[in-house]
Amino acid sequence: MDKSVVKFSHCKKDIFCFFVPEQCPECGVSFSGRRLEEAPVSIPNPFSNGHKSPCAFLVAPTEENILREFDGGVDLHTGITNTNGVVYNYTKTGVRKDHQGWEHCISIPLVQPDMFNLINQWDQYLEKFSSAQMWDPLWQSFNEETHNCYSYTLMFINCVLATQSKRALSKDEFTQTFVLPRVKRASKYSMLCREISQNHFYTVDSPQSDTRESHSEEDEVRTVAES
Repeated sequence: MDKSVVKFSHCKKDIFCFFVPEQCPECGVSFSGRRLEEAPVSIPNPFSNGHKSPCAFLVAPTEENILREFDGGVDLHTGITNTNGVVYNYTKTGVRKDHQGWEHCISIPLVQPDMFNLINQWDQYLEKFSSAQMWDPLWQSFNEETHNCYSYTLMFINCVLATQSKRALSKDEFTQTFVLPRVKRASKYSMLCREISQNHFYTVDSPQSDTRESHSEEDEVRTVAES
């Protein structure tokens, strides 16, 4: 997963690999002295070390998924980092504070670097919110549907938005705008890595349009606090 995925085009195919080979895997033609139909582009890696992403919303496969891979069908777990990269996450035993275990996850920044007042109060907000009675399993039990890790993280985000005099985000709005596009991208990237690791290449027909995947894969860097 730490390798970079590269895409290039030849024989009317889009070919994904970890490096550009000396010859085309489709037709066997040597690339020496020849121009590819499309210059190789690097596919952005959607994963990051959550412990190095302060003030962020994190998504990772649950611990029950032994391989901890995004394959589009696994259960996901969410958390919020403090300014030191400690991940606060709600479980059946209450709020945990993880110093490790989130090294390979999706990270969504929640504040801009110049929002000094919010950053200075972030840890206090997170600690106070996590100490609330509603996250005490003796007072209210964990529920897979209505009172879970996602409820915890989204409620904290909306509490932060309230301090900034911003409107709250619904579960559907936050999921569709910030989470789902990144999860889909991570699932696709994981699939590419598995295919390349097993077969050295992953090949698909080139699209007829001139739209470059490098453009479609990139989105504006948005933070929830500025939305």
